[in-house]
Amino acid sequence: MFDLKGKTAFVTGAASGIGEAIAETLGAAGAFVYVADVDDEGGERTVERLIATGLAADYVHLDVRDADACGLAANRVIEERGTPDILVNNAGIGHVGTILQTEADDLDRLYSVNVRGIFSLTKAFLPGMAKRKAGVVINIASIGGVVAIADRLAYCTTKFAVVGFTKCLALDHAKDGIRAIAVCPGRVETPFVKKRLAEYPDPAKAYEEMAAAQALGRMAAPEEIAAAVLYLASDEAAFVTGTAFEIDGGFSGI
Repeated sequence: MFDLKGKTAFVTGAASGIGEAIAETLGAAGAFVYVADVDDEGGERTVERLIATGLAADYVHLDVRDADACGLAANRVIEERGTPDILVNNAGIGHVGTILQTEADDLDRLYSVNVRGIFSLTKAFLPGMAKRKAGVVINIASIGGVVAIADRLAYCTTKFAVVGFTKCLALDHAKDGIRAIAVCPGRVETPFVKKRLAEYPDPAKAYEEMAAAQALGRMAAPEEIAAAVLYLASDEAAFVTGTAFEIDGGFSGI
């Protein structure tokens, strides 16, 4: 089960955290993985680690805010290995604040990565998938794309957009053999979150408060989100499309 041998995956934001875990998990299942990120050092380190463990991977420098760069990255991948079977749009950024604490520039900054970045890269790869009549697009949204989260207005606005984008993509291109799913994690214990926790006066208390938002009483590990992505990318999930796949530990109640 969950065999990806002979398949190619393209994962954005894969230099660390959830994206890195996804790249490793898909690679371990047999896929050739393109690790894409703006963090060259982190991305190349991810690729080196994957190759050192016998997996197949390569690095692509990519700023998803740049539509032309998305097109060039897609062209490179298609020339090297053909259109990828799996596209994971994981790159994303956040912002804390209510509408009164959020400027239009904040919203534009998040939109440029979280929404337009997904739009541009998906559009670059989709024609090849449609021509082949096969492809899986997995967009990493958030539980904040399904329910509102206090003080996260801009973030939730963009993640709700990701869920809507995914549903429309799935409906419009089901006839082309393309599946699209939005994965909606709750809080995940990534290196970024750990770094933020260390900045609090009482990191342990801050962790407990963040973990308490999940009914399971903890945050997810990146590998747990990656396991869900592996299922959704595999043939075992052939009847799954157009859904917001919540993997949130029972965020704010079930």
